[in-house]
Amino acid sequence: MATVSVLNMEGKEVGTMELNDAVFGVNVNEHLVHMAVVQQLANNRQGTQKAKTRSEVRGGGRKPWRQKGTGHARQGSTRAPQWTGGGVVFAPTPRDYSFKMNKKEKRAALKSALTSKVQENKFIVVDELKFDEIKTKKFVEVMKNLNVEKALVVLNNNDVNVVKSAANVPTVKTASTETINVFDILKYNTVVVTKAAVETIQEVYA
Repeated sequence: MATVSVLNMEGKEVGTMELNDAVFGVNVNEHLVHMAVVQQLANNRQGTQKAKTRSEVRGGGRKPWRQKGTGHARQGSTRAPQWTGGGVVFAPTPRDYSFKMNKKEKRAALKSALTSKVQENKFIVVDELKFDEIKTKKFVEVMKNLNVEKALVVLNNNDVNVVKSAANVPTVKTASTETINVFDILKYNTVVVTKAAVETIQEVYA
């Protein structure tokens, strides 16, 4: 089992914690990680793009000139794709880009992403994150104490004071143990997790 230091909000080590290899020590499956990221981005797409084909563009019902004898190339309609104002060839239509992954694949991808952060020493465990008031300045100080800039902060339960304190910090995103995903884990350089959140993740995914 990998052992990581547990830090307090001042950035000082207050203990150690063993991480379960079933979650934080798996073989990294890059294919599943890639699939999970593509799936999340695809599922977020609205798919509402639309352009008109030549059958949908208004006008162009009459043949612009006779077939032969004008010196022009033959034309059947002024709304053919080569004309200004004409329809679009193979025009995009509204569609659903989403696709599904199996539960086992999703879990394996998440474990792989978490394992990669532990292997890169980009996984920081904090004993707790608690603020008496909503204060962005205080949250920024805690991040400086932990020597962290671009970070995903995972909380066991959404503490309103912590979440709102981090809301105006553009390089930080907060998440709960139920909402963590592969895309966010990879997007942010460091994952900062409370000790309680680590225990919850190990219970759910081990």
